[in-house]
Parts: sequence; structure tokens; C-alpha cells
Amino acid sequence: MAVTDAAIDKIKQMIVSGELAPGDRLPKEADLAERLGLSRNSLREAVRALSLINVLDVRQGDGTYVTSLEPRLLLDTMSFVLDLHRDDTVIQFFEVRRILEPAATAMATELMTDEEIAELRLILESLPAEPTVEELVANDLQFHHRIARGSGNSVLCSFIESLSGPTTRARIWRGLTQEGAMDKTREQHTAIYEAIAARQADVARSWATVHVAGVESWLRKALELD
Repeated sequence: MAVTDAAIDKIKQMIVSGELAPGDRLPKEADLAERLGLSRNSLREAVRALSLINVLDVRQGDGTYVTSLEPRLLLDTMSFVLDLHRDDTVIQFFEVRRILEPAATAMATELMTDEEIAELRLILESLPAEPTVEELVANDLQFHHRIARGSGNSVLCSFIESLSGPTTRARIWRGLTQEGAMDKTREQHTAIYEAIAARQADVARSWATVHVAGVESWLRKALELD
């Protein structure tokens, strides 16, 4: 493992230094191994590891390339890790959401175009009058995704999307067990939208905090963490 780690670090340094840029093809395996002073087996293991975390793209019969290295792509692996959480740690994900989402909402209030705000309204209006829990959760994810993208910060957006996986189950639990949860979600989404449409960043931030904190508070009680 130490040898493989060293190989990974050497390839990483080539990318960090700019010697390998996004989209570049890596030299042939034999040439690269000799150049880095590695065995071909060590290099192969390093390439395999870096491809698993979306740093490298191994194309059969074509070669190995550096990916786009976009935050969305690199943080995609975080979603996999977060999906392995235990139920008693999901509250920690909500704590992170409570920090990130209000900030993203305030940023979106200032940066979203009128057309993007209209799109947000369409998402709200697409929710049926009597939605199932699954429809509510899907609409909730779409609503928050649109706002996160509206923040103009791709890293922040990727983090928020990564956190959606472990928190979705909590939303479903709430929808199944808490009376009035659907109406409350709809009301809070509307309040967030109206604040964004009015370009009231502080109000939008406050409603986003209330929205996430409400689910978090319910979850604490459900998990008897209070």
C-alpha cells in the first residue's frame, strides 16, 4: 500500500503542477512507470485507485485520461461515502445542511436571473395538491437543487447535493410519521421562493434555516437525541 500511495501522490503532483491538465492523456504505462521510478504494477494500482475517485478516466483500448476535475465529478464519490452513514449520524448531516443551505439561498437571491426564479416557481407549482411522500421528497430535492445551482458556486452546490442522499431518508420518515409535514414543507418552500423573488437575501436565508432546522429538530426527537 505504501508503494501504491507513493504512486498516487506522484500522479497527483503531476496534475497539481499543471504537467497534466484536465482532459490530458497520460503517457504510456511503461514510459510513465519508468519516468516516475515505479513498477508497472504499482502504477496500475494507482491508476485504478484514482479512476475510482473520478480523477482519471481509463478508456479501454484508448488510454487513460485526466477527467474534467469538476467539483461535481470529484465530490460524487463523497455521496457514496455518505450513503454508508449510520442512522444515528444523519443528524450531523442536517447540521451541515443548516450551515450550507441558508448561505446558498442568500447567494442565489442575489445571483439568480428572473428566468431562473420563474423556473423555481414552476418547480413549486408542479407539486400535486395531494402528493405522495415520494413526490414531495422528489420535489423538495429539485427545489433545493435549483437554489443551490443558483448560488453560482459549483463547489457549494456539489456539497449540498452530496448531503441530499443521507438526509432523504429522514425526510421520508418525517413525511410518514409527522402530521402536517407536507403542508409545512409546501408553506416553507413558498416562503423561501417569495423571499428570493423579492430579492430579500436575509429573509430567504432565515426561511431556509427554519426549513432545515425544522426537520433536524424533529429528527432529534425521533432519534431521542435531545
